[in-house]
Amino acid sequence: MASSKEKYVRRSISVHLIRHGESKNNQVYRDAQRLFKGGTPDFDLKSWTKYVAEHRVADPGLSDVGQEQASRLSHYLEPHLANQAGEVRFVISPMRRTIETMLPTLTAMNRNSNENPHVKTVINGFYFESEGCHTREKVEPGMNAEQIAECLSPAGVQDASYVGFQNGPENGWYAYGTGPETRHESEQRAARFYVWMMEFLDEQLMEAERSEVEDIFDAGVTLPGEENDKYHNRFEPRARRRRTAIFCGHGDFMSLVLKRIISGFGHAIEREGESHRSAFVHFNTGITELEYFGKGRFLLMSSNQVPHLHGPSGECCITGGSLKDGWSYLMPSDKILLDSEVAFAFSDDVQPHIAEQTEALRSLYLTKSGSSLSQDELDTTHHKSNALTVVVKRGLQVVGCASLDERTGRLSDVVVRPSARRSQVGRSLIDAVKNHAIQSQKFDKIIVEPDTSESKAFFEKMGFELTEDSTDEKYTSEIVHMECKL
Repeated sequence: MASSKEKYVRRSISVHLIRHGESKNNQVYRDAQRLFKGGTPDFDLKSWTKYVAEHRVADPGLSDVGQEQASRLSHYLEPHLANQAGEVRFVISPMRRTIETMLPTLTAMNRNSNENPHVKTVINGFYFESEGCHTREKVEPGMNAEQIAECLSPAGVQDASYVGFQNGPENGWYAYGTGPETRHESEQRAARFYVWMMEFLDEQLMEAERSEVEDIFDAGVTLPGEENDKYHNRFEPRARRRRTAIFCGHGDFMSLVLKRIISGFGHAIEREGESHRSAFVHFNTGITELEYFGKGRFLLMSSNQVPHLHGPSGECCITGGSLKDGWSYLMPSDKILLDSEVAFAFSDDVQPHIAEQTEALRSLYLTKSGSSLSQDELDTTHHKSNALTVVVKRGLQVVGCASLDERTGRLSDVVVRPSARRSQVGRSLIDAVKNHAIQSQKFDKIIVEPDTSESKAFFEKMGFELTEDSTDEKYTSEIVHMECKL
């Protein structure tokens, strides 16, 4: 049991996210790209679509290249896990390509017995790739538990667990589907898997707290006898072996899960049916390593590594991780991102990710010498209950912001990202402030004090005029007083 001195101990589990080897569908898309000049001005979309429709299958196995990648992955993982891991828990997608990717590793780890007692296998029925299982929009049920067990049997896996089969493990993992999964449904499933993943790992950490578990400990502490352990040597035997969880999944769905791992529950869908503006890319059999410390705390150690494919003999096997492999299609189009939304909030109510971005914009693009208030006064103003923060957003991204004092009608700290200044973001910001002022009826004019000729010209275009106060001693040749009557 843990002693009282261990209350600051940071126990963790080593987590590997691994993408499957190249599938026969990956090969179909790669061949279509080559045959029909994808990514060039001569791209033949009609022929590309026809070729893909004729050759793509709902649940493909690995291509010849994918089989080689899986073999090389096994030659890397098996000695690494044999020398440095304690209990190993595999969580595998129910799709053929992920199961075939892990078969060589499972076979190697079980070669000395029917089934290695230190290896446990879980097939998670909702860890499949985005869009589900379909052929030309027609739903396919996917394999059930019995069929998957037949695939695993040659690797010595006799007692796998089956979870997340919505219609029961006796039915296919996608038997509930009514069509190809939509983007929104993929995002929802990624959130569900993220929660399941944390619970799966938390249960193991809780076990270590309740009883003596030798392979779950604080790996950041060096004990006697471990002084010569080399972290970057993945094959050298370790004095203490660590609990390891390996999740073998799919490129796009792993990206959706990783976004939640990195941002926790702060991740959000920007628009129905559209991809998020960020994604994680993985080569076929690319490995991302994390440490899990419990209660949703992840530490990203490395991303998309393929040490098993390094060297002259392996480089020919590196596939699936370039822009030519279609990853750029995960980025939403410019048309989507150009739509702007204006939001008002009292300073104390601004969401943290919005506050972070507005402060960054102010720090980067506001001049410091021209302000009529000191920095301390500005900071105080931002947090007064009557100060409103006005932001223009594109999705989750802030492209313009300002502060509005409702007592005086003073508009300050007006900032628009330089790249957005030609797209009417500034006008949207000012028009929103004018409309808010008219509706609230708290003041009859908006006051600004631009400190550069450029900002003065901008406010003139927005209907502001110089006042007689601009000749007061408090205003310099750079800072002027302007008003816009409502």
